[in-house]
Amino acid sequence: MRDRNLAPLLVNGRFHGVRAPNAKLRSEIIPNPPEQATEPACDHAQAQGAPARMSWARLLKRVFDIDIEHCPNCGGSLKIIAAIEDPPVIVKILAHLGLPTRAPPRAPAQRFDLFQTT
Repeated sequence: MRDRNLAPLLVNGRFHGVRAPNAKLRSEIIPNPPEQATEPACDHAQAQGAPARMSWARLLKRVFDIDIEHCPNCGGSLKIIAAIEDPPVIVKILAHLGLPTRAPPRAPAQRFDLFQTT
């Protein structure tokens, strides 16, 4: 029976009979987890099982196509030295630069008629 390819078990269910957690015959029907390699194949963090995380700069590039890691003039690499997150400081900087400190108002919702006949 161990050679059978069983579907993965769901954690959010309760099992009775041989699939119950303390059943004597459970080891006969549930496949063993794959063995882990003793030596990692490479030195990358992902190969060792660490969660893959992207920097917020790379997320900006991926989502909004804003590349803040490279200079738009020469193409050289840029280094982020600060991230301003305090709203009063942001308002003060924008006011000093003569830029609007508030987002523009939202446009009113447009009417959408499902039964429009044209």
